[in-house]
Amino acid sequence: MKRKLFGFLVGTSLVFALAACGGGDDNAGNDNAGDNGGASTANAEEIFKGNCASCHGADLTGGAGPDLTKVGSKYSKDEISGIITEGRPGMPAGLIDGDDKEAVATWLSEKK
Repeated sequence: MKRKLFGFLVGTSLVFALAACGGGDDNAGNDNAGDNGGASTANAEEIFKGNCASCHGADLTGGAGPDLTKVGSKYSKDEISGIITEGRPGMPAGLIDGDDKEAVATWLSEKK
């Protein structure tokens, strides 16, 4: 019984790790420039869904990762951008970068 539970936990962890690391290049080459010259804020939600929702939930309420529904109340855009760049324990660094990272950081910083 313990062996089956251990196998299940290892398998589940592997699935979450692979889901978190997959995807990032789906928007490569897209030029969805918004007013800021980068990825539009409307596109930020799609970038988030493709790269972050597997852990943070499509509705931002969390799961394997923390709830982000009010993350803008705790962190500024620059702090969120830094977290995306550097990662956190359990969160890989650099899942998104460039204009996509800035668009997602801006979008999340507005969640208060």
